[in-house]
Amino acid sequence: MPSVDTAPRFPADEAARVAREVFAVEGGFGELPSERDQNFLLRTTDGRELVLKIANPRELRDRLAFQNEVMALLAADAGGPLAPRPLPAKDGALISTVPGRGGEPHFVRLVEYLPGRPLGEVRPHTPRLLMDLGAFAARLVRALSALPQREYQPDLIWNLKNGRRVVRENAPLVVDPGRRATLDAVFRRVEERAALFEGLPEGLVHNDGNDYNVIVAPPDPAPGSFGDMRVAGFIDFGDMTRSWALSDLAVVLAYAMLDKGDPLGAAAHIVAGYNAVLPLSDKDLRALFPLACLRLCMSVSIAASQKKLDPGNAYLTISEEPAWRLLERLKDVAPAFAEGAFRRACGHAPFPAAEPVARWLEANRVSFAPVMGYPLDARAATVFDLGPASALFEREEHWTDMEALDRRLKAEVLRAGARAGIGRYNEARLIYTSPVFRPSGDPLAEGRTVHLGMDVFVPPGSDIFAPLDGTVHSFRDNAACLDYGPTVILEHAPAPGVRFHTLYGHLTRGSIAHLTPGQPVRKGERLAAVGARDENGGWPPHLHFQIIVEMLGRSGDFPGVAAGRDRDLWTALSPDPDLILGVPEGLLHDPALGPAEIAALRKEHLGRNLSVSYRSPLEIVRGSMRHLIDSTGRVFLDAVNNVPHVGHNHPRVVEAVRKQSAVLNTNTRYLHETIVRYARRLTALLPDPLRVCFFVNSGSEANDLALRLAAAYTGRRDIVVLDGAYHGNLSSLVAISPYKFNGPGGAGCPPATHVAPMPDPYRGLFRDDPRAGGKYAARVGAILDELAKTGRPPAAFIAEPVMSCAGQIVPPAGFLKEAFRLVREAGGISIADEVQVGFGRCGTRFWAFEAQDAAPDILTLGKPIGNGHPLGAVVTTPAIADAFAGGMEYFNTFGGNPVSCAAGLAVLDVIEEEGLQENARTTGALLADGLRSLMERHPLVGDVRGLGLFLGVELVLDRATREPAPLHASYAVERMREEGVLLSTDGPDRNVIKIKPPLCFTAADADLLVGKLDRVLSETPLRT
Repeated sequence: MPSVDTAPRFPADEAARVAREVFAVEGGFGELPSERDQNFLLRTTDGRELVLKIANPRELRDRLAFQNEVMALLAADAGGPLAPRPLPAKDGALISTVPGRGGEPHFVRLVEYLPGRPLGEVRPHTPRLLMDLGAFAARLVRALSALPQREYQPDLIWNLKNGRRVVRENAPLVVDPGRRATLDAVFRRVEERAALFEGLPEGLVHNDGNDYNVIVAPPDPAPGSFGDMRVAGFIDFGDMTRSWALSDLAVVLAYAMLDKGDPLGAAAHIVAGYNAVLPLSDKDLRALFPLACLRLCMSVSIAASQKKLDPGNAYLTISEEPAWRLLERLKDVAPAFAEGAFRRACGHAPFPAAEPVARWLEANRVSFAPVMGYPLDARAATVFDLGPASALFEREEHWTDMEALDRRLKAEVLRAGARAGIGRYNEARLIYTSPVFRPSGDPLAEGRTVHLGMDVFVPPGSDIFAPLDGTVHSFRDNAACLDYGPTVILEHAPAPGVRFHTLYGHLTRGSIAHLTPGQPVRKGERLAAVGARDENGGWPPHLHFQIIVEMLGRSGDFPGVAAGRDRDLWTALSPDPDLILGVPEGLLHDPALGPAEIAALRKEHLGRNLSVSYRSPLEIVRGSMRHLIDSTGRVFLDAVNNVPHVGHNHPRVVEAVRKQSAVLNTNTRYLHETIVRYARRLTALLPDPLRVCFFVNSGSEANDLALRLAAAYTGRRDIVVLDGAYHGNLSSLVAISPYKFNGPGGAGCPPATHVAPMPDPYRGLFRDDPRAGGKYAARVGAILDELAKTGRPPAAFIAEPVMSCAGQIVPPAGFLKEAFRLVREAGGISIADEVQVGFGRCGTRFWAFEAQDAAPDILTLGKPIGNGHPLGAVVTTPAIADAFAGGMEYFNTFGGNPVSCAAGLAVLDVIEEEGLQENARTTGALLADGLRSLMERHPLVGDVRGLGLFLGVELVLDRATREPAPLHASYAVERMREEGVLLSTDGPDRNVIKIKPPLCFTAADADLLVGKLDRVLSETPLRT
């Protein structure tokens, strides 16, 4: 039998000689990982890629011949190749013999090389790739079943049929006590379910679909499917054996789950793909998870043995550390739960026992005793909204302050004149903030947020009664902070074939003091009492009531909160408690629309050209400082929305708006101090003579008004703009926005608009030129001269001091100052559009134009000015304002209303008092340095630029040619969204990742963003 201690040791030059003399091929050689034999990758001089396989001297020729036979069959599969094709030697033989260094004979073969990378070297393992892996494994099993059946390597150590014996023999070689305990725990569960393996169909199996024997084809480069990856085939048929046909899927699952944040979810995608090709039986689905666990137990125990034989062979332990990490996670996964996940993946009901339980509960729902001793109807109960969008949680600290929540809930009950407050079932919540609910190591990873029970908030000490007959299943004081506290679980078997449990959490300690397992409990009997905060886990006093179909081997405790991605799986396991509690449906009704309904109504009632971000749109329901939160309670780091300038839902701004809204909101035809106080504060931040304000509702209105001011002052209409610029969505602004009129659906440049080159230091006309600023300004001057010759001098030159939609372009030094000078010499006026970049965002200066040592004649403001409240402003000189006052009245109904100006004042207060301009400077510098460090590792990053917290990362296919990489940029943004960071793309070629977060962005946020972007840029589609 071949073993690792007799593996061949041919040097590369000797292998090259074998390839040349035996197979008549030459080229470059590189050794591939292997265990009992030796493999070399050969890139031939004519461009082919082949694999030279040198067998272990103890290998049998007949076995290699059978492998060749199988590979030839699989390579010719009607659905496409499943494996590489064996190639003949010069003499036509598929197997040849060469002497080893000690004279012993070795069989050698040549096979095609499957282009791509091993699954273990590919990132990410997307659901689509995993489903394809499952489908590929099913095709492999189906093809192997077509071969004549015969006994083949039944004694192979890796045969799953031998697995339990192998683990028993080798487990003692695991010397680390913690690891041995983990192995024993998982293996014990396998042994408990070994009877499930009996009678499974058998056949020839590949048996080694580990993550280095599955080859993934190069990523799809096409625009519509960029980055998608598919399986190219399986390699290494040396471990083929006759075993359970399910072995191949079990082995694939075992290795594909390695180092996954959600290993069971990854496995379920593979199962779904497999089942679509070869439907899995109920027996298969029960046995599959224990078989995958058995393979992992075999892997670590055999590794312990092999390390003693060949301690220097890294390939032998290449999967050992990830396998140990996975076993540590799987030891707490109940096989019944895994079976449910796999059943769901195949389109079946996850837990078959749930249906008869639900039917019985529905049929008997009017017969249950009141759990609180009285009906929870409209006279007795009020229903709380504890979801992510609830008004009960106005600030982030409200999610964690249980004492304050207790007060608010009591006040709500009192206001409603009720005895109890109800917390809904299947509701996503933000209050589950302790580490027990959140994955460690990543603050943006999806945690457990979905409530699986129903809450009844009542005074501490309130009695709780058994709703139906049962026995005490278990009880425990789960005393950790924000755990259940004292908990009782009852078991009920009210009818043949109907068995379920009910859980009562957050009780008094006295509730469990006199209970014994198996103790009978009668319907209507007092069972327990609601605990106070100091004994119930720290929560506002309430009963958590939950129905459980399958206990999953647990005792005294059961998950009461699930991750959103597994919502339907856990709600199948814990059906609606209202089947017993009997709260009227009208009280429980949640009027909120779901994402699918919102999308459908949006499509029906909103314009089709109103786009949404990301391929899988987010339903965002709450903002909190640097974060946005979706309807499942998942928290995202917002690195792209610069409108909430000082932070989403900043309490100072919210309070200012609330207070003023409660008093007055009207137009500016009346005297009101707020507008003049704000105008005075705003103009005090600007250089003379910018002293006159006009208030509007948005940046677009501000820019439109600026054009009117320019026309009134100069008597002209022509406007000079920069290529790539965007100034707003009004018709007048689309006409001066090359980003729009030269883009999709645009009508081209209007006659009165004149476009100067974009002052782009990276890829513009004067790239990398130290005198670029003056040269770009001269191009503006040339347009001004040409207009003068035609008798149409311009009214104005409008520019963003840092261009946004153009790709976060910071003009070269001196450009803006010189361009403004030239336009004034031509009799026009200069307009600085700071709708995106004002109010301290650039860090070193409060206004972006100051960073260019320039000063405009008109300044336009919007977006961040009111932190999301509809507010915009135009600030200009008295002379220009006077010229505009000579004609018709200017009136804007809501521009400058008291509420908006209160928001504007609060924004200025927060910027000053919280040092947000300085934070933009320091955090922006840290973030920019981190992003620039990515250039050392990722050639895709061509340029990092920006000021403060207004940054751009330009992706290019080639740094020399600077060819844009828009597909790569889009891929990166989509993946960052999946990682919990919100970004976007911009620029004429959509290849610039734009970063413009709220100014409360922290150094930790910057590190988190850079770290995640580093990992995304390292993924296979962006490295190919």
